[in-house]
Amino acid sequence: MLISHSHRYSGLISPLSYMVDLLIINICAYLLPINLLEVLLFHGYISLAWISIAIATKFYVIYRYTKVTHILKLLFRQFFFYFLVVYAFIGFFKQPNMSRLALAQYVIYIFIAISTLKFLSYYLLMKYRERVKGNIRNVVVIGKNKKTQQLINVFNARSEFGYHFVKQFCPKEKNFDIRDCFSYIVQRNIDEVYCSVSELNNNEISQFINFADNNLKTLKFLPDNKNIFAKKLKFEYYDYLPILSLRDIPLHNPINAFIKRSFDVLFSIFIIFGILIWLGPILAILISLESRGPIFFVQKRSGLDNREFQCFKFRSMAMNPNADKMQAGKNDMRVTSIGKFLRKTSIDELPQFYNVLFGNMSVVGPRPHMLKHTDEYASKVDKYMVRHFVKPGITGLAQVRGYRGEIEKDSDIQNRIKFDIFYIENWSFLLDMKIIVQTVLTVFQGDEKAY
Repeated sequence: MLISHSHRYSGLISPLSYMVDLLIINICAYLLPINLLEVLLFHGYISLAWISIAIATKFYVIYRYTKVTHILKLLFRQFFFYFLVVYAFIGFFKQPNMSRLALAQYVIYIFIAISTLKFLSYYLLMKYRERVKGNIRNVVVIGKNKKTQQLINVFNARSEFGYHFVKQFCPKEKNFDIRDCFSYIVQRNIDEVYCSVSELNNNEISQFINFADNNLKTLKFLPDNKNIFAKKLKFEYYDYLPILSLRDIPLHNPINAFIKRSFDVLFSIFIIFGILIWLGPILAILISLESRGPIFFVQKRSGLDNREFQCFKFRSMAMNPNADKMQAGKNDMRVTSIGKFLRKTSIDELPQFYNVLFGNMSVVGPRPHMLKHTDEYASKVDKYMVRHFVKPGITGLAQVRGYRGEIEKDSDIQNRIKFDIFYIENWSFLLDMKIIVQTVLTVFQGDEKAY
């Protein structure tokens, strides 16, 4: 049985830090006597410069195990480049009247203010995890040696990291059974698994990788000389211990998640108030005239972390008892005349922008499957559950590459999963834009699988 777990990433911390810091640099620029002639230009310039440098230096990428020395390095790197860019404004926009002394004071003041806030927030988060025991992740350790004991000591001693050590498994023991280990991880709702590679053979490593992918668990390694067969590995330090993460998912970065969510909200509002507000009543009349029943078809689908949600569509079939059990096939007798048009043009999917606005879905992502299909494919399609690491989408990479609609053979779902995993591991805002454009073109050109 697959059990979902809830991500507890502090997704709002980085976006809030961006906004507070931008507020500080703009307020200080406004209050100090810098002798600005082009006020709006300067404020826009410093805001864009700050954001661009922060993205390049990864100024807001701070983890629960990040050390103070790393934060200091981020601060000095960020302000070194910011200082150069701010002073470049004088020559670039020909502002000889600007006060160089006031500009230097400005940089010093914001350095003090932002550094103080950054260390204060870091300290408060650490204390929150240590005393309130909030945002805690349950972990197990696979292996029993000097390195694993050091890691366990870190988990126990550094409670501010927010890890709760639950159990240690020793593969060298005679009664060790990897299946018992997997059962324990699922039943106890373990969030992260740490494996000592030196105590596992290649087959066991592969089993752990497959288990983590199929059960939405975070898998990390204590490295040694053995090869780890994974596509992407992320190198991190817990205190002074090197840790390898199996998969780095871009959308687990709070800034990326904030960018994607902001676009989802704006785009869904545009569609709802620009199209659905007048098209919805027209379709409601046409659907009601042809067949009795509700205007919307509401179905439970699998979403983020395998959580169920209610997915909305315009009803395209006559009322029937198999609507929740069977996918629509070619020349399906259940589909109404207006339903054929809705499905062919994908207009029946438009109500899912309400799902996007409510936060159940994204504009772009792996398509959500019926609960019945999730249970079926999770047990027979390798790495199927990886697609639930992100929100499902109205459209996705698999759909624009031709893998949409009815699943007729095993290769259909296997290829769909390959594209879904590629999207999850290689997400970018530009990739989302490309998929949206390709989706719009497909709607106008027509898709033979849209039925």
